[in-house]
Amino acid sequence: MWARFRSSSGFIIGGILLNDRFLETQKLYQVVDFESYLFIILLGISAYLFYKFLLKNVSVERHQNIQNHLKTLSKYDLTFSILFAAYWALLQSPETGLKTLLPYFAFASFAVGAFCFVRTCHLLVLQYLFLGSMRTGVPLLIVNIFSLVLSIVLGFWTVNNIFGVHLAPLVATSAAFSIILGLALQDTLGNLFAGISLQIDHTFEIGNWLEIMNGNTLIVGQVKELSWRSTVLVGFSDEFITLPNKLVASSQISNFSPESGPILRTQTFRFPHGAQISKITEVLEMATAQISDVRALPAPLAYVREANESHVMVRLIYFIDDYGRQFLIGDKVITKSLEALEKNGIQTARPILHMTRTEA
Repeated sequence: MWARFRSSSGFIIGGILLNDRFLETQKLYQVVDFESYLFIILLGISAYLFYKFLLKNVSVERHQNIQNHLKTLSKYDLTFSILFAAYWALLQSPETGLKTLLPYFAFASFAVGAFCFVRTCHLLVLQYLFLGSMRTGVPLLIVNIFSLVLSIVLGFWTVNNIFGVHLAPLVATSAAFSIILGLALQDTLGNLFAGISLQIDHTFEIGNWLEIMNGNTLIVGQVKELSWRSTVLVGFSDEFITLPNKLVASSQISNFSPESGPILRTQTFRFPHGAQISKITEVLEMATAQISDVRALPAPLAYVREANESHVMVRLIYFIDDYGRQFLIGDKVITKSLEALEKNGIQTARPILHMTRTEA
């Protein structure tokens, strides 16, 4: 059907720039057809239906996240539809002069359509990961890697088939460039693969509280995001802590997520000799058990930890679920315990000051 648009000097519809010297126009027109347009639009609709029927129980934050993705995707799909409609109208137009615009609209439709395809696949993968992880977050690293690989594949296919540039010989003869690029990106690639390994090993998830011991340095925070280069934590004071993935992967990590079991915390009290230890342990256990943030099972437990010449040390063990609230819960435990001890007439040990006189 395109033979009638040829002239002796080449493709008239190619205009000045977009002709067979720069684009494989026949292949471009074969790709930009109604079936391709319908496929991309239906893929976007399937992403919306996936969210509507399978992700009803996700959190409010995730609802907002997916809705923002869908709004952005709908804008791109609308732009794609307008460009494709203009391209289709030019294709059906009998005006030969307008045909010079055809390759421009065809390429614009192809570029926006490919972008919509990648964005839709990105959203579908993100929603699929949300489906398998309703409580914890999903690291964008996995979704971004998928989108990057898909974009690279589409880019190579476009350069090879639409622009007619064969990349295989270029890749084969660019060994030196690849070595230089690899050395320049050594740290970035190291952090990238370290992040991938952390996800494959399921060392932690978004929302987990971690204690990361690197040498003599202890870093504590809740996992906020895992990106290409770094792991982002939120500390107790809502500060953002950014750690390179290689550092996290090479450190000792303690994960305080609820799935791994209750979090054990302790508090120590000192009492003078002669105190009724059995009554003290009972009072401490009962006072701590009344705090709603402390788990009933395992129940709080108090026992004698140490006895020396000045006092008897009693340690109180209790279990919590929320690592981020441990200091607030600890404050409640101390306050309730001291109030209960005072109510029962039990005094804690007072510090003893020993003074020794020496002759000058």
